[in-house]
Amino acid sequence: MDRPNPAIRKQWIDKFLEAKVKNKQNFFIHPSYSTELKMLRSLALGHAEEAAAALEDINRHPRARLAKDPIRSLKNSLIGTCTLFTRAIISGGVHPESAYSLSDVFILQIEETNDARALERLEYDMLYAFADALNSERQPVYGAIVNRAIAFIHDEVLNDLPLSRIARHVNVHPSYLSGLFKKETGMTVREYVLRTRIEDSKYFLTHSDLPIVDIAVLFRFCSQSYYARQFKRYVSMTPLQYRNKYRGRVGA
Repeated sequence: MDRPNPAIRKQWIDKFLEAKVKNKQNFFIHPSYSTELKMLRSLALGHAEEAAAALEDINRHPRARLAKDPIRSLKNSLIGTCTLFTRAIISGGVHPESAYSLSDVFILQIEETNDARALERLEYDMLYAFADALNSERQPVYGAIVNRAIAFIHDEVLNDLPLSRIARHVNVHPSYLSGLFKKETGMTVREYVLRTRIEDSKYFLTHSDLPIVDIAVLFRFCSQSYYARQFKRYVSMTPLQYRNKYRGRVGA
């Protein structure tokens, strides 16, 4: 990849220095880095109240001006916050795909919201939703082989996932992986794949208009009825009941 033109690089440095001068002239100081770090560390541990308290400290300061239009500036600020929250829960143990999916939901909600107070409230809703996601989906720490198998399952959840393919990816014999996986997680590889497909299908139930039969096919269930039976087994309601209950809820 070509390096940036030196003249263009100088332009960005000049703009950076200009912004520093303007901030000083306007008595604007960015929130303390240590407070931001405290917020993100608390969130990564799933401590929502501590993270919210740190966010409240941060929001006592005026926000940086990130666009000429005040609403656009506020939206840009919240999108930045959403990115930080996403990284925090990934570091706390949430699978990246789950974290990015939740981030997508909130960024769309930010873009659709045009009231300043509603946007400010949304920032706190966002924090608690990310904390809830971490506390419900945090991956336990297993051995290297099982962790690699789990990561592969999440990455390939929409594709065929026989035990032999997963074992080949982590470079062990299928029988060895089967025994090790059961010992460390308390469930079989097949059951883990099934649970992962059920959990990931929730997003499509609440944030898409795909027919349930198409969602069943997408996640490689042999029929809609089988998908519905397995979904009810793990979630205690049918896919349709889940869709009707949670459709449109941010972070559902």
